[in-house]
Amino acid sequence: MFKLKSSFSPTGDQPQAIEKLVAGIKMGKKDQVLLGVTGSGKTFTLANMIEKLQMPALIISHNKTLAGQLYQEFRDFFPENAVSYFVSYYDYYQPEAYIPSSDTYIEKEAQINELIDKLRLKATTNILTRKDVVVVASVSCIYNIGSPVEYGRFILELDIEQKIDLKNIGRRLIELQYSRSEFDFKRGTFRIRGDRIDIYPAYEDMGYRVTLNNNVVKKIEKFEPLTGKLIKDPVLKDQSSKLIIYPAKHYLMDPSVFKNAEQQIRDDLKKEANELKKKNKLVEMQRLVRKVNYDLEMIKEVGYVNGIENYSRYFDGRKIGDPPYSLINYFNQTYGDQWLLFIDESHMTVPQIRGMFNGDYSRKNTLIDYGFRLRSALDNRPLKFEEFYPMASKIIYVSATPNQWEIEKSKVKSQKSKIKLKSQKFKNNNGIVEQLIRPTGIIDPEIIIKPSTNEVQDLITEIEKRVKVKEKVLVTTLTKKMAEDLSVYLKEKKINAAYLHSDVKTLERSNILENLRKGNFDVLIGVNLLREGLDLPEVTLVAILDADKEGFLRSRTSLIQTMGRAARNITGQVIIYADVMTKSINLAVGEINRRRKYQVEYNTKHKITPKTIYKPIREKIIEQEEKSLFYDRDFDSRYLDEMNIESLTPFDKKKLVKKMEREMKNQAENLNFELAIRIREKIKDIKN
Repeated sequence: MFKLKSSFSPTGDQPQAIEKLVAGIKMGKKDQVLLGVTGSGKTFTLANMIEKLQMPALIISHNKTLAGQLYQEFRDFFPENAVSYFVSYYDYYQPEAYIPSSDTYIEKEAQINELIDKLRLKATTNILTRKDVVVVASVSCIYNIGSPVEYGRFILELDIEQKIDLKNIGRRLIELQYSRSEFDFKRGTFRIRGDRIDIYPAYEDMGYRVTLNNNVVKKIEKFEPLTGKLIKDPVLKDQSSKLIIYPAKHYLMDPSVFKNAEQQIRDDLKKEANELKKKNKLVEMQRLVRKVNYDLEMIKEVGYVNGIENYSRYFDGRKIGDPPYSLINYFNQTYGDQWLLFIDESHMTVPQIRGMFNGDYSRKNTLIDYGFRLRSALDNRPLKFEEFYPMASKIIYVSATPNQWEIEKSKVKSQKSKIKLKSQKFKNNNGIVEQLIRPTGIIDPEIIIKPSTNEVQDLITEIEKRVKVKEKVLVTTLTKKMAEDLSVYLKEKKINAAYLHSDVKTLERSNILENLRKGNFDVLIGVNLLREGLDLPEVTLVAILDADKEGFLRSRTSLIQTMGRAARNITGQVIIYADVMTKSINLAVGEINRRRKYQVEYNTKHKITPKTIYKPIREKIIEQEEKSLFYDRDFDSRYLDEMNIESLTPFDKKKLVKKMEREMKNQAENLNFELAIRIREKIKDIKN
C-alpha cells in the first residue's frame, strides 16, 4: 500500500491538478498533460496521484541527472515503499561498430557502474515481488533486458527444514550468474564455509547466511558483509518464510532452451554465410563463422558471453522483427494495465524515445553487412515508438512546455462515461491540466535583456553581487568547451565556479549540484543539463549567453525551461545576453510575462506573500556505499561489539582494517578520543 509522507498538503494549483488527473484516469483516458511551471510542485502532484490511485508507477526522464533528482524526491515521499532507480549502468560506453571507409572495427568497450547495476537489478526484483513499486528510469528502460518470465523463473528458493545440499545450492547460484569467491566477498558472489553458505545478492547491501545440518536448512540469517554482524530481521524469524535469491544479471539463458536455440543459430549462420559467399565476401564469411562459433562455445560452457543479448531473439522465442523485452514488459507482466506511466519533461523525453531505434539500426546494419554479427542482432534493440506507445494504458506527460503531439493526444476523449468532479470549475477537463501557481507564491523571474557585447565582463559584475550575499548563479553556454573555458576564466578571477555537462559521470552530476547548494562553489556553468527540472532554491540568477543564436539550445522551449531555474527564489532574475530579439526570445519572454501576470493576480486575490523555497539537502542516490558504516555521521560504537570477526576472510579483514583506521583518525580529529582508542584496540584484535 502506498503511503505518502510529507509535512506539506496540496496547495495552490495542486488540488485541482490532482483531482483532474485522477478523474482522467478513472474515466479511462490514456493520455493526459500536466502543464506545470517550474517550482509548482509537479512531483508532489504525481506522488499524490500515486497514493490516491494506489497504482505502481514508472517515471521516465530524458537525462540521468534529472532522473536522480526525481528518485531522491520520490524516495522521500514514499519511505516505506519500493522506490527504485533504473538508468543506463555505463560510466563509459563505446558500442561495437565498424567504419568501412577506413576498415576500422571498434570493439564494444564498456565500464559498468556496479552500484547502478545493483539498483537496476533491485528495480526488476521489486516489480516481480511487490505491488507498492515506483521506478524512476531514464530512456534506457526501452532497451532489451530479457524476458521477465525467464528472469522470474531463475530464482533460488530456500526455506527452513528444506532438504538440499550445499553443492546443489552452489550449482543453482552459478546458473544465476553468481560466482564463488572465498576471499573477495562482494555483490554477486557466494562462499562456502563448512556446513554453511554465505550469499551476497547482486541487488542488496546485505548478505544471507544459510546454515545446514545433514543437508537440511536449519537457519537463515541476514548479516553485514563487511563486519559479519548479524542483523535481526523479523521476516527471517518466521519459520515459514522463504529466502528467494534472484539472478545477478538481467539476461539469462535456460540450458534446456539452448539446444533448440543453438540449432536455429547454426542454421541461420549457415544461411547467412552462404549469402556472403555468393557475394564473394569471403573475409566477411570467415569472420562471421568464427565469431558465432566462439560465442556458442562460450554460452555452452559458462552460460554467458559478452554480447549474448545479440542472440536474445532465439532464447526468448521471438520471431524476426518482434519487439524486445524491456522494463515496461516487467510492469505489464506483473500489473497488467493497472499501473501509471509518467513521462517527465515530455517535450524532450518523447522525441528521445522516438529517435533511439534509428541510430541503433544504422550501426547494427553495418556490422551485419561486414560479417561481424548475425541478422538476429537487429532484434536486440530499443523499442520503436509505435511499439512503446501501446504498452501503457495510462500516460501522463509532464512539462512546462509540452509539444503539440502530447497536447493533441490528450484531447482524445475516453469511451467511458464522465465522472463528476467535486468542483464545478474543474469540469472542463480535456486532458490538459495547468499548474501555474507555486505553493510558495513565487512568481516567474524578472527577465532582463542585455547586449552580448562584453557579456562576460558584465556577467562577472552580476555574479559578484550575488556572491556577496551568498546566492548562487547558473550560466548556460552553447558548447561544452565554452563551459569549461568560462569555468577556468572565472576561477582566475577568484570566483568559485564549476561546469556540468554530459561528459561528467552519472552519479557525480548529482554530487556537483549538491555541492553548489552546500556552498562549495558559487557558479555552475552548463550547456543543456541546466534546463529541465533542477531543484536549486539557492539560485537567484540565471544568465543565458549568446541567446540570439537561434537553434535548439536557444529555442522557445529551451529558453523557457532555462529561465525556470530562477523560479525558486523571490529575488530570481534572468539575464538574456542578445543583440537581436529573435522569434524564440520574443515567444519565451511573452509566455513568461503571461504567467507572471496570472500569478500576481492570484497572489493579490488570495493575499499571498511570496516566500523563497527552503529545502534540505537530500541523501545521495547511493550514500557513498564504498565508505561503509564507519563513515556514518553518528558512529555507533555498538558496531565494535557486534562484529563477527571469525566469519571474515583475510581479504575482508584487510579491507575492514583500512576503513577502521580512517575512522579512528576521524574520531581523534573530532576529539572523540575514547572511541578512537576503542577502534584502535579492535583493529589490534582483528590483526591478531
